[in-house]
Amino acid sequence: MNEQGQLLARAALEPLGEAAAVLPAFALAEADVLPSLLQHVWREAPLRHMLTPGGACMSVAMSNCGEFGWISDRRGYRYERCDPQTGQPWPPMPPQLRELARRAAAAVEFVSFEPDACLINYYAPGTRLTLHQDRDEQDLGAPVVSVSCGLPATFLFGGLARRDPVRRVPLFHGDAVVWGGAQRLVFHGVAPLADGQHAITGRCRINLTFRRAR
Repeated sequence: MNEQGQLLARAALEPLGEAAAVLPAFALAEADVLPSLLQHVWREAPLRHMLTPGGACMSVAMSNCGEFGWISDRRGYRYERCDPQTGQPWPPMPPQLRELARRAAAAVEFVSFEPDACLINYYAPGTRLTLHQDRDEQDLGAPVVSVSCGLPATFLFGGLARRDPVRRVPLFHGDAVVWGGAQRLVFHGVAPLADGQHAITGRCRINLTFRRAR
């Protein structure tokens, strides 16, 4: 079945729990123009491979836009108002993307979500994101909104403990995922990205993760 056939066969909302869901093709209009929306961000805050606190280089390239940006280095994981690579504030979040995050959150009944940070992850074939929790935000009452663009990926959605069973969730271009409430701190990740070619992004997947950092 091709990507269009997979889209037509899927429901409007795929629950992952009482406070989490996949929204198939919810962000399709934005995903189709995402590379052009992000050009100014990448010019001002280029993609880079950050270091973990242990000194390892992350395989996924990253950047940020919004009032705050998530960074990782030998000092730890945290949010900063300025890009440490340029010393300048992170580029503004495009209004179209901010509104997308609000609408996706509201679709899963988080009606007052106001993101102030957008982490941009760039996956090349073979790259992955190991299981982790998003717990560096001060406001853990706000949900996380994730938007996929480009090559399909397998999203790993676990439980509140690393040893809990992990659900493998296929994600396609334009899909959004929202999780919060009792599931806000679930372990999640992305399996190694399979090689391929996408009409919008080429040989890569771009993922946006919207959060309320402060």
